[in-house]
Amino acid sequence: MTGMGKSGHIGRKIAATLAATGSPASYVHPAEAAHGDLGMLVHGDILMVISNSGNTSELRAILHHASRIGVKVIGITSNPQSLVNEKADVSLCLPAMREACPANIAPTTSTTLQLALGDALAMAVMDMRGFSRDMMKELHPGGSIGLRLLAVSELMHGADQLPLVGPETAMVDVIVEMTARGFGVAGVVDESGGLIGIITDGDLRRHFTMLQTATASEVMTGQPRLLRSDTSAEDAVHILNNAHVTCAFVIDAIGNEEVEVSGAVPIGIVHVHDFLRLGIA
Repeated sequence: MTGMGKSGHIGRKIAATLAATGSPASYVHPAEAAHGDLGMLVHGDILMVISNSGNTSELRAILHHASRIGVKVIGITSNPQSLVNEKADVSLCLPAMREACPANIAPTTSTTLQLALGDALAMAVMDMRGFSRDMMKELHPGGSIGLRLLAVSELMHGADQLPLVGPETAMVDVIVEMTARGFGVAGVVDESGGLIGIITDGDLRRHFTMLQTATASEVMTGQPRLLRSDTSAEDAVHILNNAHVTCAFVIDAIGNEEVEVSGAVPIGIVHVHDFLRLGIA
């Protein structure tokens, strides 16, 4: 990417968006290019040139170099009768519109159009490359994007913290387990450790009159919602919110984000507060 002045700032942003979505890209300052940075451009590259007028003098050197070494040029300009348009192998002409600036001088409308076109190109190439969420995660390990794409297996509370009881456990002991673990739920597991039900605060209220004598199997809700271990934090929050629940057990499986099966062995648990603490909501 190259461009002078405000067009150059737009070029930097487009290059960053391309790189972040699987298309390696960088920005070359056209004035610095004439003082040695032309070496950043090599055969096999594609040069995208942004210039509202299309006649910015600083672009001549890099356009000449691109032509000399056989680099294809994509020109983005609002002036069909311009140097950039003349030298471009592919011309993308934006409408010549009045700037939002009262004096019709400061680049405003023109740079907005450039940015919109650049984002559209980046998204089109991203789609053509088949760039997936998993690939996106590899390039965005930090910041809010990285947190949103983090798998629940990296956020969950492990097996040693799971609030689990057997089907014949007295409800008095179930409540003790729920209180001790602090998740507000207890999972009911069979002899093989497979999850067959869940007991929530809501179940306690619905069965309040029989809690002194009931067992876990008599109070539990069957077919609890489960999350697969590779479910992203963002998707997990969406699932919890849609189901109006605060907790979900995690199973060691990949594929679809949400499952409702009996007998799956839980490997962890996540609570909505885990996501809120990370700023994911």
